[in-house]
Amino acid sequence: MKLKPIHNFHIPVMGLSYTIDSPIKVAQYGISSVISIIDDEIIEKMSKKYSEVFNLSYEGISNKIEDYRAKRITHYLDMVDNIVSQKFQDFKNEISKNSQSLKDFIAMLPSASDFKDSLNHLLSKTDDFSEAVKQFIDEYFQPGEIDVNIMTKVDKTNYHKNEALPSIYNDAHSALRGFGNSKLSSSLILSAGMNPRLYSYLEEFEDFYPDAEGHLKKKVTLKVSDFRSAMIQGNFLAKKGIWVSEYRIESGLNCGGHAFATEGLLMGPILEEFKQKKEELQQSAHQLMVAALEQKGKPCPSQPMEIKITVQGGVGTAEEHQFLLNQYQVDSIGWGSPFLLVPEATTVDADTRALLAKSKEKDFYISNISPLGVPFNTVRGTTNEFIQKEKHDQGRHGSSCPIKLLALSTEYSPKGTCTASTKHQKIKFAELEAQRDQLDEATYEKRKAKITEKSCLCVGLANSAYLDHGIKIKGEKQGVVVCPGPNLAYFDKEVKLSEMVQHIYGNANVLPDQRRPNLFINELKLYVDYLEKEIDDFTDEITKSQVKKWNAFKDNLNKGIAYYQDLFAKTSYFKTISGKINQQLDEFQIKIAQIEIPKTN
Repeated sequence: MKLKPIHNFHIPVMGLSYTIDSPIKVAQYGISSVISIIDDEIIEKMSKKYSEVFNLSYEGISNKIEDYRAKRITHYLDMVDNIVSQKFQDFKNEISKNSQSLKDFIAMLPSASDFKDSLNHLLSKTDDFSEAVKQFIDEYFQPGEIDVNIMTKVDKTNYHKNEALPSIYNDAHSALRGFGNSKLSSSLILSAGMNPRLYSYLEEFEDFYPDAEGHLKKKVTLKVSDFRSAMIQGNFLAKKGIWVSEYRIESGLNCGGHAFATEGLLMGPILEEFKQKKEELQQSAHQLMVAALEQKGKPCPSQPMEIKITVQGGVGTAEEHQFLLNQYQVDSIGWGSPFLLVPEATTVDADTRALLAKSKEKDFYISNISPLGVPFNTVRGTTNEFIQKEKHDQGRHGSSCPIKLLALSTEYSPKGTCTASTKHQKIKFAELEAQRDQLDEATYEKRKAKITEKSCLCVGLANSAYLDHGIKIKGEKQGVVVCPGPNLAYFDKEVKLSEMVQHIYGNANVLPDQRRPNLFINELKLYVDYLEKEIDDFTDEITKSQVKKWNAFKDNLNKGIAYYQDLFAKTSYFKTISGKINQQLDEFQIKIAQIEIPKTN
């Protein structure tokens, strides 16, 4: 039996802190998860917290020393790796000695699993199973990956006094160096688009190059929205001798956090293209990488290295999970937002978790609160929303901007300001007031809202972890920002880790009823609503290129519907709801036809 992951799902990164310590919680069960490593401040506080929990020596890394960001990240990742290794060893000892613990673990494994079958066989073979199980798991069981995520856009230039530091001290560059210098053997997941300068920095770290046997100590995973983007980015890195081991396809709108909407391209057709062209992607990158490695005088793999295709966004049932695995031959499926209701897997304060459990479809929405100017999934009723409203009622707007990770706008300062900051919003208000006589009331209010609705994500996305771990929150009161995908609307209670895993594999059900739409239908609805809202909210001059973009969006949606009509007619999945799915597809086709594209001015 080849050593491979025992699970076919993973827990993606969520916010700055919701998965900050997920590997410590779930890796011993073979479950992979992803830590955001862009915020060194919360990482440093988590280092202190877990040093206390596990009685480890801790000296702290001051923000006064050189390269403190990278050093904090390296220290935390090494510490997490040590903790996971110890917990994994303890867990292996437990399941090799305790038959009930072994049975509970077996219940969390996928049904069609050689690993599960072997454990069941060893358990039933003899009462004295301990030595046989120990030998088997030592050989075939490994902990889940401790993967890390960097949002490539969060790469602000940093300064010493008034002098700009070299680009290697930018935020994302420092985070990359923190991972590169760590002892982890896992994946760096790069999201939010291509950053050529950051991608080029990967060349500086030997762990990203294959050894003589073609083994990679550190792998690169790219989050991508379509095949074209994957080909461009994969080839760019291959020309530098860097192999992309995984392409993680994320539904543009049916996922948590920032919503990077495609131009109406839907997940099904995107996955189909990856399935049909995977070998093309692999061969193209291989040729370019070999040429680059030869030029660098490094070992070259004789055959194309492995590429994994994974997908995440909106999956909610075991049938959908199995369908994606079988239909598109993907290697793993990301289950994100539902795990926000699993305390054993994620870090969420009690009030926010209760809010997520009780919220319904109408409460989840795509907002404009992100300072990045990218649509952002959130939910109504957060403490951040309440505090924002209080401030606005008092005529106060914006944040003091204590962390500055998103101080990326150079519109008013070469050092950058955050669009959620008080400093930035004061200037914007002054500009808007100067134009007020030229604007009708509706346009004025829309533009005012665009200024004031921005929230401080640096603080808001970290506060939940501070509250959950009892860490003191300093500075201005900001409340909690949470970034669930809309799929969470159909999950309504806190659940145990074992229950959620068994739900994924079809051995339990944590959904309260059957009202949840199919994941493809839900994504289609989100895209239709998105197009309608974008047209309605558009206040700039309507150009020919904008009209062309909207028409292309409609055309892609219609092509997607045609693809789904053919797909659902052929597949053996979803038979109990196929009639409803076809009816919904027809209804959306009519609705799309009724969307009027404005004419140019």
